[in-house]
Amino acid sequence: MDNIYIITVDDQREVLDAVSSDLSDFEEKFKLEECETAQEAEELLEEIYDQGDFAALIISDHVMPEKSGVEFLKDIHRDERFNASKKILLTGLATHEDTIEAINTAHINGYIEKPWKREKLVKMAKELLTQYIMDQGIDYEDYMPFLDQPALYAALKKRT
Repeated sequence: MDNIYIITVDDQREVLDAVSSDLSDFEEKFKLEECETAQEAEELLEEIYDQGDFAALIISDHVMPEKSGVEFLKDIHRDERFNASKKILLTGLATHEDTIEAINTAHINGYIEKPWKREKLVKMAKELLTQYIMDQGIDYEDYMPFLDQPALYAALKKRT
């Protein structure tokens, strides 16, 4: 089907609602999905893979029941089906050590502290979606209004 997904994982419904609201402009071309646990997100990722779709961007809280966001993102990175997915840790409670672990072992692409600014989240999402689409060789033309134009230009310039 070739749908491209943005997945948000947080155990607090109001955070999921706020992130979805901030990223609602992307819904014209991307599928936005909310998960309240890492397990729910893992099941969704399986469905996405089975459908032949793309999990382009995963935005996860750190402090969650059963499995932390860092552990979840590490698992995603280790899974070759999803290790190209771009990952953001969105949290207010990660320690310095947690953040270092997320960078070194989960290979996150971004870190945003709660409370966040909508503009920062949207900017980072655009940059990471652009990277993902270009890295995967997906035809970018339909997604142009939702991509980071300087990053797109730089990626296209590298191709020539």
